[in-house]
Amino acid sequence: MTPRPLAQALLWIGVALAAPPFVARQAPPGNVPPLPSDIPPDARLSSVLMSGALAGQQATWKTPDGKLHVFFQFNDRGRGPKTTTVLTLGPQGSLNPTAEIITGNDYLKTDVDERFSIDKENARWKNRAEQGGQKVGGNAFYVSLNGPPEENALLVRAALANGGKMALLPEGEARVQRISQLDVESHGDKKHISLYAITGLDFEPMYLWLDEAQDLFAAGERWFMVLREGWEGTQETLLHAQDGVAAARSAELAKKLAHPYAGGIVFRHANVFDAESGKVVPDQTVVTAGNRIASVGSAPAPPRADALILDATGKTLIPGLWDMHAHVQEGDGLLNLAAGVTTVRDLGNSIDELLARRKRIDDGAEIGTRIVLAGLIDGPGPYQGPTRVLVSTETEARQAVDNYVKLGYQQIKIYSSVRPELVPPIIDEAHKAGLRVSGHIPASMTASECVQLGYDEIQHVNFLILNFFPDVKETQTRLRITEPAKLGASLNLASPEVQAFVQLLKERHTTIDPTMSIFEGQYTGRPGAISPGYVAVFKRLPVQVRRGMLNGGLQVPEGMDAQYRASFAKMVSLVGDLYHSGVPVEAGTDSLAGLALDRELELDVQAGIPPAEVLQLATLGAARIMKQNGELGSIAPGKLADLVLIDGNPAANISDVRKPALVVKNGVVYKPSELDAELGIQP
Repeated sequence: MTPRPLAQALLWIGVALAAPPFVARQAPPGNVPPLPSDIPPDARLSSVLMSGALAGQQATWKTPDGKLHVFFQFNDRGRGPKTTTVLTLGPQGSLNPTAEIITGNDYLKTDVDERFSIDKENARWKNRAEQGGQKVGGNAFYVSLNGPPEENALLVRAALANGGKMALLPEGEARVQRISQLDVESHGDKKHISLYAITGLDFEPMYLWLDEAQDLFAAGERWFMVLREGWEGTQETLLHAQDGVAAARSAELAKKLAHPYAGGIVFRHANVFDAESGKVVPDQTVVTAGNRIASVGSAPAPPRADALILDATGKTLIPGLWDMHAHVQEGDGLLNLAAGVTTVRDLGNSIDELLARRKRIDDGAEIGTRIVLAGLIDGPGPYQGPTRVLVSTETEARQAVDNYVKLGYQQIKIYSSVRPELVPPIIDEAHKAGLRVSGHIPASMTASECVQLGYDEIQHVNFLILNFFPDVKETQTRLRITEPAKLGASLNLASPEVQAFVQLLKERHTTIDPTMSIFEGQYTGRPGAISPGYVAVFKRLPVQVRRGMLNGGLQVPEGMDAQYRASFAKMVSLVGDLYHSGVPVEAGTDSLAGLALDRELELDVQAGIPPAEVLQLATLGAARIMKQNGELGSIAPGKLADLVLIDGNPAANISDVRKPALVVKNGVVYKPSELDAELGIQP
């Protein structure tokens, strides 16, 4: 039920198109698992839609003993949960469950056995990450770590019956508000549904729809939605209503949290990080005018009377940071700017949604970063990603590239199910149009082959490890994650094979987007322990987000704990070797906006890259790769005013990037303390 871990697991998304109306109980596509045969025929069924395509189901029913049963599953490229939940509701129709048992497996196929019970005033719970109990003085609702979407409907009903709010177990409080109502129709049947917003579970509100009986009708967003079976054709109608609500909220936040200064900004006595040289120049004055940097030096002209004048003594002014691997979603703008990230490269998203969001940001109607567009292409099959940009022929492949070109995209990302024979024409068509080409390594191919064919960049360090284990061919499956954990520790980085690959990358000017922080969590995260990448910020985060970070990473086979940890250490060492050999390394996350980049930069330093050079690769280096260094990436007169004032010196101690005092994006001031407060992040 906790949303943030699932959102992280599903961060990249595809082109959202409304699914056509379905026939009840139809046979699912080959990549969608069938419902178990013991699901009662009168169970209330919902479809799990990923970018409009059927990916799984939820079934809900009651048994004669009054217990509520929920079966939930979906398939996402071979990953996805499969759980059965049994809830015991309280006496006299109470909506707060008094017991809950959840069994099955989670998104990463880790075993699930979660239990909760409350007897009079004593509540107890146990799951993979937690075991505890406490006395409960009144109404309280247990928030499970592995429960189905159906639970949110129970929470809404319970909160509405309790005046719109509900104490949560183990801690926290949820608030529920009805936002709007809607009449929908499908196959001649009509329903009156209501949209509710839940706050207290995540950084931003969660939305769901209940029908007249207050049963779950739909929950989710465009990239992932659970929707009543037979009503799938109403998805775009629901999303249009939700988008309106979200846009209105975004506009309010932009008015509240964005601070433009007509007279510009003056940073006095700032220690300025020179991204060209990697040096910090002390006691400088930096002046902005409009959305540009007007001057940098020791003796600027007197400021305008209506300028914002800041004493930056003891602080470091750096260019805005770049996250080179993002999949922008709701709420990311606040998270990124609060962390000093002013530009992201989106490596796969809903085309319409992303372009609309970028326009709102440019128009000042939504808080967000600059967004560099990279378009995803995959091939059809049982492990295809949730995208409608799927190609089976050379003609389709070239047309897909051309469409991205027309939309203003700067890069093409090839995904795991693209057939090897289609890789060359995709690269050819992209390069003819001046676009970069990057991606996963498609199944049955190696990283070396892709580089030789013309890849400009490789996503994820696991594919670099797999280059030396060519027997692992089904890399569109979970094997691309699990096998490097088992095999990586044995790789000899000094071997001729590794050195030849490093030389190939260097000769072809191929850049690496390693996303190390993801694999740190997957390979070294353990149940009940804080996810390694978030130790520094854990105590400041909203409680339900914190709980998700305790769930651990991959389920480690018995006796392989040290092997998994050693494999991650080998990944970090490989990235360091690549960098020192002259292979450009990018700072990208594919994870939680803003906060994950801090950890990625720390891991770069752990790999042996000096802090000042890490700052360079996360600013000017990124801008150069995307050919935007004429406008961004360094602090110089005439460049766009994307700046971060750090309370410390990250060129000496990279972890100081975690202490932004002020962020400027396009000449507009944002205060991290205000953004954090809106997100529920404590000082």
